[in-house]
Amino acid sequence: VAGAIVAAALAAFTALAAWSPFAPPPRRSIEGALAYIKEHKLDAGPVFNAPWEAQAFAMTLSLHAAGAFTWREWADALATELSAAAENEEPDDGSHYYEHWLAALEKLLASKGIAQTPEVDVLAAAWERAAHATPHGKPILLANDPQR
Repeated sequence: VAGAIVAAALAAFTALAAWSPFAPPPRRSIEGALAYIKEHKLDAGPVFNAPWEAQAFAMTLSLHAAGAFTWREWADALATELSAAAENEEPDDGSHYYEHWLAALEKLLASKGIAQTPEVDVLAAAWERAAHATPHGKPILLANDPQR
């Protein structure tokens, strides 16, 4: 079951990565939509600073949709991670927000027995090796890991 949940999350993240949680609701006219965007300052730039941030966001939505955790569990996990960062006097400028997001997701999945930390570490190391073994300009594939 856990493997199916993670597989569903990975399959869905590509479609969700382009989605913005701040997208304006449907309007009856282009003018109305543009006014909404300006009013809510949604044209200030990208929501995500790097593709991995969008992917972490999308995976969280996918895992929730698959029933891996409730929104309350997610909110508690993220709040705990952000509180720990504040207690450690880490900068609160938003530049590390998705690092905390990803740490909260990893810890939540480990606590629920879906993805244990050692498994995640092994997979992360495999992706790192694959990245180093992949020629520039080519897609990074896990199959490129020389130890696989």
